[in-house]
Amino acid sequence: MTAGRIDRFQFLRGDFSGRQAVIRPPWSVEEDGFIAQCSRCHACIHACPEKTLIKGRGGFPEINFSLGECTFCQRCVEVCETSALRIGLYEPWTIRAEIVSECLTFQGVLCRTCGECCEVGAIRFRPVIGGAEVPILDKDLCTGCGACVAPCPTGAIRMGTPPAKEESVA
Repeated sequence: MTAGRIDRFQFLRGDFSGRQAVIRPPWSVEEDGFIAQCSRCHACIHACPEKTLIKGRGGFPEINFSLGECTFCQRCVEVCETSALRIGLYEPWTIRAEIVSECLTFQGVLCRTCGECCEVGAIRFRPVIGGAEVPILDKDLCTGCGACVAPCPTGAIRMGTPPAKEESVA
């Protein structure tokens, strides 16, 4: 799905945001190409050692971070016979974590679960005088692996494509 366009399911649910509703496996081609090329054979789902790939809407594979993280092992790409998943010159995907207001630390409760699960150190904590440390997410370090999603006790971590950086007009 390209930015700004919504699919039928989003329309019927009243989601007019235009953001991608599902997250495809890593190294997926652009959404329209993925839908056209994916045969829904589910070989990628069966090959995933982390079992985070599931059969989604329409039988197409998508990732469910509540089941665990993506280790970028590339097994899904290795078994894809239709080239809907391709390792190219770029990173596996552009999704990143986002910490939302349900985070316990924003309620004054000490919780460092997400930071402890982040192997690359993209989530750090800033001390707050008289309160719980606040999580700081470095989107440049975040790989989008989703390791922080399932362990979060309040579901305060969302995965998605960050908005494009606006260029200043000179």
